Amino acid sequence: MEYYGTLGPSCKETRVLRAMFQNGMTGMRMNLSHGTLREHEKWLRSMWEAALAEKVNCRLLIDLQGPELRIGTLPQPVELTEGSEVILGKGLIKIPRVIYSYAKKGSSLLLDDGKLLLKVLENAGEYLNCVVVRGGMLRSSKSIAMPDSGIHPPTLTDQDRRNIKDARMYGVTGVMLPFVRGREDLEELRKALKEADASGVQIYAKIEDKRGVQALPGLLPYADSFVIARGDLGNDMPLWELPRVQKETAKVLREAGKPFMVVTQMLDSMHNRPVPTRAEVCDIFNAVLDGARAVMLTGETAVGRYPAEAIRYLVETGEAAWNYVEEQERKKQEESRHIGYWG
Repeated sequence: MEYYGTLGPSCKETRVLRAMFQNGMTGMRMNLSHGTLREHEKWLRSMWEAALAEKVNCRLLIDLQGPELRIGTLPQPVELTEGSEVILGKGLIKIPRVIYSYAKKGSSLLLDDGKLLLKVLENAGEYLNCVVVRGGMLRSSKSIAMPDSGIHPPTLTDQDRRNIKDARMYGVTGVMLPFVRGREDLEELRKALKEADASGVQIYAKIEDKRGVQALPGLLPYADSFVIARGDLGNDMPLWELPRVQKETAKVLREAGKPFMVVTQMLDSMHNRPVPTRAEVCDIFNAVLDGARAVMLTGETAVGRYPAEAIRYLVETGEAAWNYVEEQERKKQEESRHIGYWG
């Protein structure tokens, strides 16, 4: 099993990172929607120092911007109150221009992995006037999803290409591509890695919407590993459908012999609590039983209050699940031998 945390302000110090490695972390994710490799060089240096001190052969995954849409940088968080109107695209809250070509009156905008929901009242061409249906605090660079809009941003941003060129220099072992829509996305990423003399870097295809789920059989030969990314995947369907889609996606990958990881809100309560919920540890356990060979924490380690403790619960639960899998396999083999002997 592989166990990943996400590098962020809460775990940027070598001391904290050493504790995370001591608790069983095997790799780190760097979310490049919040900055470049060069901009986070100090954090990465601390990570490698900690890994060296704890004798861990750390894997470094970078999560590209890809075709994911995001809010621009805000001078400070903005409180969006239910029932109020808000302007997107001018003033404080900047959005990608491609959205204007697809947004229409009544369109839904899901922000920050669906925590906030807006409805478009007017598309003025240079801005959107929206009403807040589900409110909360909006922060910089949070995701924007437009379910069923058919929006088609480019596979790689200019910033993605700059980070790919720097990948080898910073010891990157894997690249995660969000919102994979078809094999063309993966072929474009593979080509960019080759041009950057980084062909040895593995490609992780993130399955984040229904389009990716439907395309999955055709993606299998083009990625080294897959990521069942439940944040935006849960935005693209009623939440009660998500567990079935996760199970079915895992089954396809397991039967194809493709390694995969499960991510998003695995220990979400540990943003602010030192102990997870019972439901969260059951979720991790079941992900391993479904065949996941890696599990990852995101905000829990990047901005949570208890990054080292969160890793400990992730690892201990994952190892317990893996031991259970092996135990069940041994029992099957013993039963098979017993039947064969008496048969």
